[in-house]
Amino acid sequence: MPPKPLSAEYFDGWYANQTAMPAVAEIMSRHMGFPPGTRAGVVPAEAIPELAEELRLRPGSTVLDLACGRGAYGLLVAKRAGTPLIGVDFSAQALTEAREQAARMGVSNASFRAGELTASGLPDASVEAVLCTDAIQFPDEPAVAYAEIRRVLKPGGRVVLTCWEPLGRADERLSPRVRRVNLADGLRLAGFTDIEVRDRPSWLAREHELWEEAAALDPGDDPALRSFHDEAVTSLQRADLIRRVLAVATSPRRQ
Repeated sequence: MPPKPLSAEYFDGWYANQTAMPAVAEIMSRHMGFPPGTRAGVVPAEAIPELAEELRLRPGSTVLDLACGRGAYGLLVAKRAGTPLIGVDFSAQALTEAREQAARMGVSNASFRAGELTASGLPDASVEAVLCTDAIQFPDEPAVAYAEIRRVLKPGGRVVLTCWEPLGRADERLSPRVRRVNLADGLRLAGFTDIEVRDRPSWLAREHELWEEAAALDPGDDPALRSFHDEAVTSLQRADLIRRVLAVATSPRRQ
């Protein structure tokens, strides 16, 4: 029986297939502006300075990369700021690759542990910053994920989210998961302050070029190339229906 879509077992297989087909990472890194061999997603390298700046990391700060996947974004931010990193993901395969990537990048103050986006396993008020790239749309109850981010943040701590938002929430050409994404509302209802949501059209333009190349591939029987190709076709169909956004907010200080 195949694993349930979007389950930990599903992502274990997805990451393993990607590792076995390095051409996918090569194409993605080239379009996203990362050095060859980087295993990242579709937030481009140009975003790293902004992510690091908005997290407002200081000496002694700890950043949580929630739903970290293979860890590239948290590792690059932590390396830039010189601060400790905790990466949390529910995929054992992703965590293995994140540890390998930390070693390749020379980041020694990073640790990775199993946990859910909605239940990280960290203590209350235990980190100064939370980064979550392109994952807040996955939980069946997004409000629980926003609440978890606030729970683990110290008062005055910062959260940075990246995602896609629909241009029209009633547009049924988009999946229900994408249609319901509203970063500003999610953060506000969780009690965050100083909320800003910024359009990043240059990120979307890079994605569009990536998906055009991937959609033109002949994937043959390779599962990673097939998944890459199919995602590209779907992403090109929705390209004019979404916007690419970055959201930042502050955990309220105690009164």
